[in-house]
Amino acid sequence: MEIRMVFMVSLLLAMVFGLAKSLEFTEKDLASDESLWDLYERWRSHHTVSRDLTEKRKRFNVFKANVLHIHKVNQINRPYKLKLNKFADMTSHEFQNYFSSKIRHYRMLRGSRAVTGFMHKKAKNLPASIDWRKKGAVTGIKDQGNCGSCWAFSAVVGVEGINKIKSGQLVSLSEQELVDCEKDNEGCNGGLMENAFNFIKKHGGLTTERIYPYRARDGNCDSAKMNSPAVIIDGHENVPENNENALMKAVANQPVSVAIEAGSSDMQFYSEGVFTGDCGTELNHGVGVVGYGTTLEGTKYWIVKNSWGTEWGEQGFIRMQRDIDAEEGLCGLAMDASYPIKSSADNPKPPKDEL
Repeated sequence: MEIRMVFMVSLLLAMVFGLAKSLEFTEKDLASDESLWDLYERWRSHHTVSRDLTEKRKRFNVFKANVLHIHKVNQINRPYKLKLNKFADMTSHEFQNYFSSKIRHYRMLRGSRAVTGFMHKKAKNLPASIDWRKKGAVTGIKDQGNCGSCWAFSAVVGVEGINKIKSGQLVSLSEQELVDCEKDNEGCNGGLMENAFNFIKKHGGLTTERIYPYRARDGNCDSAKMNSPAVIIDGHENVPENNENALMKAVANQPVSVAIEAGSSDMQFYSEGVFTGDCGTELNHGVGVVGYGTTLEGTKYWIVKNSWGTEWGEQGFIRMQRDIDAEEGLCGLAMDASYPIKSSADNPKPPKDEL
């Protein structure tokens, strides 16, 4: 009860913070380059973005194109809306470079996924909806910053979730330990979630975010911190690829780490609603699926935890259309899904400063 209360308070604070960070604009702001420049200056002040005059002029043209795109999409009858956010003076290419984990690249470079069991294969009578946030199995939204470490955040969503389910404790774990110490991936230059799971199993667990805090940059592995594990896992399994039904079986039982293509302008400025935008399957971003449901209008969706801070999306989350015609799922969401296995509640004893 106490953990759930803490989660609800944190979620409420995140919602308030997210709303406070929104910057609205009107038709009047779009009337001329002069009014758009004023909007750009307000946006820079709002996000404390510093630019010299030459860079401002260059960025203004990008900002202007993005504002007009947001306005155009929001006039269309789509089940989702866009908004100005901290990415508003980035091109789509720059945006992708900002967060990209190059998952598709690493998959092609290092071969196909390993063949594993699928413990949820025989799951039946699945709930019509599930939200692991409401069950206290999801920590607050984090922000990877200008570092392609989303693979670490995605893996940690899965480990934090299964640990809560098995041990009853929600513990915020360290992405930075994975960035610094997991050498099969390349830190801020990208990687694969399954390598993170293998590392956590091999090294006897993962420490807490408090002990090994996130810095949004590559660093030397701090072995002293790494040797203070808080949560252990027994391994991981891969969800059968291109199979949303299999993914649903897994998510009904635990949060799942997945990869998506996240480089579209609509994804960049997503604000709310069920995302149905155009996107491909060049997987470049790791996220966590923490539930699923259906709107009152009958649109099925996945609840996805992102790592771009609380201002983006629905206080850091996105609902993505579920059960579409394409086997790979929207944005390739069903192509490369995996989850950690934890057979018992056992964990290492926490360090004294964590008690």
